[in-house]
Amino acid sequence: MADFHFIRPWWLLATLGLVITLYLLKKHNVNQSGWQKLIPKHLANVLIEGKQSAKGLSLTIPFLIGLLAIVALAGPTWKKLPQPVYQLARGSVLVMDMSYSMYATDISPNRLTRARYKAVDLLEKLNEGEIGLIAYAGDAFTISPLTEDINNIELLLPSLSPDLMPALGSNPYAALALASDMLKNAGHVEGDVYWFTDGIDQEDVQDLTNWVRENPYRLNIMGIGTTAGAPIKLPNGQLLKDDSGAIVVPKLSENLLSTVAAQGKGQYARMVNSNQDIDTIVLPPIKHDAESNNESSQTGDQWQEFGPYLVLLMLPLVLLYFRRGKLLTIVPILCLMTPSKPVYADFWQNLWQTKDQQAQALYNAKDYEKAADTFEDPMWQGSAHYQAGNYQAALDAFSKGNDADALFNQGNALAKLQQFDEALAAYDKALELNPELQDAKENKALVEQLKQQQEQQQNQDNQQNKDQKEDNNEQQNDQNQQQDQEKNQQQSEDQQEQTKEQQQQDAQDQQKEQEQDPEQENQAQEKPEQQPEQQQEQQAKAAKAQQEQEMEQKHQQLLNKVTDDPYLLLRNKMQLEYQKRRQNRTSVGAQKKW
Repeated sequence: MADFHFIRPWWLLATLGLVITLYLLKKHNVNQSGWQKLIPKHLANVLIEGKQSAKGLSLTIPFLIGLLAIVALAGPTWKKLPQPVYQLARGSVLVMDMSYSMYATDISPNRLTRARYKAVDLLEKLNEGEIGLIAYAGDAFTISPLTEDINNIELLLPSLSPDLMPALGSNPYAALALASDMLKNAGHVEGDVYWFTDGIDQEDVQDLTNWVRENPYRLNIMGIGTTAGAPIKLPNGQLLKDDSGAIVVPKLSENLLSTVAAQGKGQYARMVNSNQDIDTIVLPPIKHDAESNNESSQTGDQWQEFGPYLVLLMLPLVLLYFRRGKLLTIVPILCLMTPSKPVYADFWQNLWQTKDQQAQALYNAKDYEKAADTFEDPMWQGSAHYQAGNYQAALDAFSKGNDADALFNQGNALAKLQQFDEALAAYDKALELNPELQDAKENKALVEQLKQQQEQQQNQDNQQNKDQKEDNNEQQNDQNQQQDQEKNQQQSEDQQEQTKEQQQQDAQDQQKEQEQDPEQENQAQEKPEQQPEQQQEQQAKAAKAQQEQEMEQKHQQLLNKVTDDPYLLLRNKMQLEYQKRRQNRTSVGAQKKW
């Protein structure tokens, strides 16, 4: 019994309430006895309070019933429940945008190259759990399933390029759907999706919002590129043009991406030269009061509770009071046994639930938008808006309160809206009212870090614009140097061509001289006749050498058929999968080319 303790020890304080209740009940029954009608009041106060008057009322059994109920509610236990052992394995999926817009040169050398390097940095940061790799353009494909071997994914990243994809375009919803299926099939109830992209269109937002609502996984987005954009320089040196012949200049849709990341309870960061962007997207989410309450209510001591068994001891004692005039005695005790959270049947819910109770049911079912419209309590209404990703509406609802919790929630909504200064002020006010609010302290530290990163990112953006101008000048100089090199190369080729023509001319002159010398020709014809055996031996060696050369060529041709290039392996794999999808008409991809 060394492990004996109470799970909810505060319930033991109800013993004082039980004693006071029984004392008042005894006094009430004595004062209301039949003798008061026969004896004058001044004599009744002296005579009825004696021991003889109270013999008719025994409080021993009610006390035992109440004590057993209180002990049962306190949760006595001494035996730990067996707990399943989970491996520390977080599920993560890296989604790479391989549309042609990744060839844009607004960051040097281009978006694709920088995204590959950043992906390697992310893999080094995620040094635990399983990680998968998905690439998408007009359709999405699994490059690597979930694996703990990060080196395998690092080897595949350099092979990814838009030219590898069998379908042109940009279809991010297909990639996220494939990522969620990958995590679900591996048994990950929770997980993170890290999406590297340079932008989405407005028509993609609704599909991505639906994905966020249907999946429990966090969506973290890395923005690749700049809001100014740049032309798309293809590998052949040409600039990509649209159907009308205009040069395509893709721009980073930062506002849309940050909105989608906020709805997905994840982080958004634009790519910078340091590791601050990686640190941002792997940060834990900002805690919300409803989330904290849910976590605290779902976690606790994993002990076997023996309180319900005490109810069996109470039943024989309660049966003694199922007689006329006795049941009222244990009514106060039954009130102690009433659960703190009433349970309603569906029929009673529809008939008797208030608006807030109905909204609470919708909230628990994760139908946050309907719950927000149904709630009358502004704090719960704000919580529903917050969970639905409507942070401005949540802020408006939380602003109706002025206590510590309301200010804490205002700070959370402001942080999601990236209004970091206002969020820090709200957290400070909440901590002034309640200095023990630990979640406010943690979120304040997190927002201070995000604010610092935002300021540094703005400074780096300014520096990047300055460096971009310098890079443009350097690129112009490089182009001039390249033109000079091409000119020198052309001159060298012309000289080689002249040398080759001169050699051909010399060979022709030599042939003419041989035709003019018949004696030399006769000697050349007589020589093999003089040495027939030596000539046959030379011919045999030549035939053998030619045969060996032919065999070697056949072997080389067979070896050439064996594909060992990761680029070719991935291309062939995706081509076959894409053809199969087209035959089954499961995916047709996006229509635009970039």
